Amino acid sequence: MKINRIINYIDKKIGNKFRVNLYKPILPSSKDDINHYEKKIWSQNNEDGIIEYIFSVIGTTNKYFVEFGVQTGDECNTRYLLEKKDWRGLMMDGGDNKKPHIKQEFITAENIEVLFKKYNVPKSFDLLSIDIDGNDYYVWKAITNYNPRVVVIEYNSSCNPMESQVIKYDPDFKWDGTNYFGASLLALKKLGETKGFSLLGCDTNGSNAFFIRDDQWNENLKKKNIEEAYMPPQYGKIIDGRHVGHPRSNKKMIDI
Repeated sequence: MKINRIINYIDKKIGNKFRVNLYKPILPSSKDDINHYEKKIWSQNNEDGIIEYIFSVIGTTNKYFVEFGVQTGDECNTRYLLEKKDWRGLMMDGGDNKKPHIKQEFITAENIEVLFKKYNVPKSFDLLSIDIDGNDYYVWKAITNYNPRVVVIEYNSSCNPMESQVIKYDPDFKWDGTNYFGASLLALKKLGETKGFSLLGCDTNGSNAFFIRDDQWNENLKKKNIEEAYMPPQYGKIIDGRHVGHPRSNKKMIDI
């Protein structure tokens, strides 16, 4: 099985210590670990608490967010900020949505900055959240003229965390419910570094990675390497007592 090949690969590369982290999340060891602050108000994977903690440390500037892939907006990363924390911002989703504050837009690498301009997104803002179940990597890469301080982005935790992989870009891509989506954590980490961001960590559900712009770090934040940050999927089918994520796809990720 693929999961066993990944385990064997990791054992050979970096030893049995990391193998534990592949199977289940490691509980935070200190209060400077973002997983200590996980809390669900309206987010899907306890991101509300992590985001609240990050901005309690680095402060806010304009309290402006951009989030796309919010679906109905009932369960997303910015509803708590909008309704309870006096933030404002832009929510977008490609689905048929009747809520006026959610803009119906199908996001691509080609149109993302056009949409930012259309909706008057400030050049610098506090939070960007990306979860479109597909071209997340390419869309973040395409954002070059806007400068968020914090980025929350979905990663594919079914991918080997020590490999840099992403789906092939297709502007019309729609997720089919399998494990063929997005990018590995290492691919996103490498992309973030080219854009001046460092990896802070991931939620314990193995869904989202949190990046902070390098000029926003301070001594109260703990940077993590891939081994420390990676969280395996805590969703999908359970095999041998472990979640294995979404059903396996016949499509192959590409190395970058």
